[in-house]
Amino acid sequence: MRSPASLKRELLLGVALTAFVFVCAWAWGSPFVAVPANPAPVQAQSQAQAATFTGTIERNGEQFVLRETSGQIYRLDDPKDAQAFEGKSVTVTGRLDANARMIHVQRIAPATA
Repeated sequence: MRSPASLKRELLLGVALTAFVFVCAWAWGSPFVAVPANPAPVQAQSQAQAATFTGTIERNGEQFVLRETSGQIYRLDDPKDAQAFEGKSVTVTGRLDANARMIHVQRIAPATA
C-alpha cells in the first residue's frame, strides 16, 4: 500500500504534467490562428492602388504634410512638388502607405471648388 504522501506527490506530478502539455499545445496552435496565411500580397495590393485625397498642404519642419478635410494628417514623400502648394487647398493623387501614414505622391493639383 502506498503512503498518502506518495499518492499526493504522484497526483501533483500528473496535474503539473497535464498542465504543461496543455500549455504547449495552446502555444503551438496560437501562431497559426493569429497570423494571416499570406500577409504580403494583401499589403501589396492595397498599396498598389492610387487614391485621391483632398486637403491643405502644410509644412512640418523640413517635410510637407497633407491635412485632409476630415482632419487626418499624412506625410508627403515629394517635398519639391508640395512646396509650391503650401497653405493651399489641393487634391493629391497617390498611393497610401497606411503603416507610415505617408502618401507616395503621383500628382498634386489645386482643389476645385
